[in-house]
Amino acid sequence: MSATRTPAVTPLPAEWGRTATTVVMPTYNEADNLPAMAEALMALPLEGLRLLVVDDNSPDGTGKIAEDLAERYNRADRTRMSVLHRTAKDGLGRAYAAGMARAAGEGAAYVVQMDADGSHPADKVPELLGVALATGADVVVGSRYVPGGTLSDAWGVHRKLLSRWANVYASTILGTRVRDITGGFNLWSADALRAIDLATVDSAGYSFQVEMKYRALRAGYTVMEVPIHFEDRTVGESKMNLAVQLESVAMPWRLRARAARATGDRAR
Repeated sequence: MSATRTPAVTPLPAEWGRTATTVVMPTYNEADNLPAMAEALMALPLEGLRLLVVDDNSPDGTGKIAEDLAERYNRADRTRMSVLHRTAKDGLGRAYAAGMARAAGEGAAYVVQMDADGSHPADKVPELLGVALATGADVVVGSRYVPGGTLSDAWGVHRKLLSRWANVYASTILGTRVRDITGGFNLWSADALRAIDLATVDSAGYSFQVEMKYRALRAGYTVMEVPIHFEDRTVGESKMNLAVQLESVAMPWRLRARAARATGDRAR
């Protein structure tokens, strides 16, 4: 199972910019980052772009800030931005699943996963969409590890090596050639999301990224990668903890075992 690298599609045709596309952005204590991220997305030349913030009851008031931003951006277009409030911090994967399901259910043709901490470049969203529309790809990955992809200088050698090892580890176990299978900046077609069935995704944390791409590949959907620069967050703290790390280590083996069982069942 492989991913294809593809050149950028520029400039984006005007009619493509009207494609219904929703950016799903989970937040937990991102009060200092969210306004700039929302502004960067709202400034993109994409008439069909919407922003859905999924807030897990942030103690720092991120949810209220999101509502205020939505009120501001919806004065001219009442559907430009919306907020999904969840009652508790329940894992990045589950926040994404909830937001992506809502976006697809509300009519988005494409859904973009994007972090609120500034690590994913907003100006790359048109390119992800353009590649999907030009090639028919079902998943377009904003990749750190294809030619042209780069990592923040703020990352030390140890962190860079750990990230690369995590990608090789997961891809080797699962037999894929996706170079950034752990990456969290991805565009999905609504058709692929429906086929994956978000309600059945197991991953609560960062392994959600791996599980989603693997499920898409297993279902026969096309995955492409385009290079991005990944910037380290400058404000706030990472949400990675020991439980999330352990899930990320175990999940590829669980997915492989589940696939083997499914193959065995079909052979009977």
